[in-house]
Amino acid sequence: MKTIETRFGEIEYDPQHLLHFPAGLIGFPNLRDFIVMPNKKKGPLFWIQSVDDGDIAFVLTDPTNFFLNYKIVPEESEKALLQIDREDECYALSVVTVPPDKNITLNLAAPILFSPKSNRAIQVILENTEFQTKAPLPK
Repeated sequence: MKTIETRFGEIEYDPQHLLHFPAGLIGFPNLRDFIVMPNKKKGPLFWIQSVDDGDIAFVLTDPTNFFLNYKIVPEESEKALLQIDREDECYALSVVTVPPDKNITLNLAAPILFSPKSNRAIQVILENTEFQTKAPLPK
């Protein structure tokens, strides 16, 4: 077990259970390994905490909780990065932004594709899409 000091306090984690981003995240190419934080509150949101930088954490959610028509199919090159085959599960997650006015938005234009089989994730940019980087939650 290892520990990291974060804004959540000191966190102990097992390096074998990290969520690995082989290419980092958009704007954070050097952040490769994250801890999925346990939910203390019930709900659709959860945190991932960088182990490379204790100051960096992101709120994520499954966007289909809010946008029923949201479906992303990974391309072959993305499957290779995730180390998955056609039949393996792959989930699309969205980064959540909670601004001071509390009007929550989801980044639907740059989803995170996650494979539970490999525990790997990549962030992709969707081209020619109607999805927004700051999509407000449906009313």
